[in-house]
Amino acid sequence: MTLELHATPEEVMRAVEALQEFGQVRQVPDKQLFGLALALEECASNIVNHAYQRDARQTFRVTLEHTGSAVVIELRDRGQEFDPTQAPVPEKEADGEDRPAGGWGIQLVRRYMDEIRYAREAGENVLRLTKRLG
Repeated sequence: MTLELHATPEEVMRAVEALQEFGQVRQVPDKQLFGLALALEECASNIVNHAYQRDARQTFRVTLEHTGSAVVIELRDRGQEFDPTQAPVPEKEADGEDRPAGGWGIQLVRRYMDEIRYAREAGENVLRLTKRLG
């Protein structure tokens, strides 16, 4: 399943809802589906908020694939090159005021996904998230 989405929070939620339906039809266990939805929402929100600055004229693509043993989510955008897999782990000890904003979302994605791959292809950021089932 492939979705063309505009860079808005509403479109992110449309993608999450489509993923939930996609997973239910394919009998993806609830625990794995929760992690997939969380990862999709985080990564798509980053595209909307950071790559496209909520410019609703911009679009990005989400592809959902069920291989039988895994679910793969691929996100493609034409924003500035950015590899989230290289994001540093935020320091937990930093005080609230001293702590830099951001960086925690990719940690959630790392926690719930079995594999995260990034590539820059033909001017697009391509992020592939894989969750093994079973």
